[in-house]
Amino acid sequence: MSTFRVSDIRQFLYCPRIIYYNYVVPVPRISTYKMQSGLHQHAHTELLERRRTLRRYGMDTGTRHFKPSLYSERLDLSGTLDLLIETKWGLFPVEFKDTAARSLSSHKYQMVAYALLVEEALNAAVKRGFLYYLQSEFIQEVFVTPEVRNYTKKICSRMRRMVAEQRFPAERVNPGKCKDCEFRNYCKDV
Repeated sequence: MSTFRVSDIRQFLYCPRIIYYNYVVPVPRISTYKMQSGLHQHAHTELLERRRTLRRYGMDTGTRHFKPSLYSERLDLSGTLDLLIETKWGLFPVEFKDTAARSLSSHKYQMVAYALLVEEALNAAVKRGFLYYLQSEFIQEVFVTPEVRNYTKKICSRMRRMVAEQRFPAERVNPGKCKDCEFRNYCKDV
C-alpha cells in the first residue's frame, strides 16, 4: 500500500472519494485554477516570511525552516510542511492556507498530522502549531492535545482501511463542494 500524504487527511475530511480516486482507482486529475493560485500564493508568502519577524506568531526569536520534508514510519505518512519555527521553547509547525476561511477541521487535523511527523523526525514534543490563512492574514493557533492526536490517527486508519478494502465511499460530506472538485467527472451521482 502507498504512503499517504499529510494533505490526504485534509482531502479525506473534505470528501473521502478524493482518496478513493487517488489510491484505489487512480484517474487523471484536472488542475484547477484554485490549485494553481494556491501554489503561487504559497511561494509569494514564503518570500515575505523570510523578511518578517516572528512577532505575528507570538515569538521574539527563532529559526525558520521552510519546506522540510517529513516522514513518519509509524503512521506511514509523509509531507512537506510550509514552515517549521524552532525556538528555545520548542518546535512550531506552520501551514499556509490560501483561503480566508477559518477554523476548518480539515486544516486543523492536517496541522496535527504535521506535528506528529515533526515529533517523530526530530524526537521532540510539539504542543502547538499555526494555521496561517493567507487571504485574511489571520493566524490561528492549534493546540496539539491528546484528543486531536488520537482523532488524527483514526483518520489515517479509516483512509488505510478504505483503500485496503477498495471500498467506494457512499457518502459525500457536502455535495456543495463538488462543483470545485477535480474528480467531479468521475462521480456518478454529481
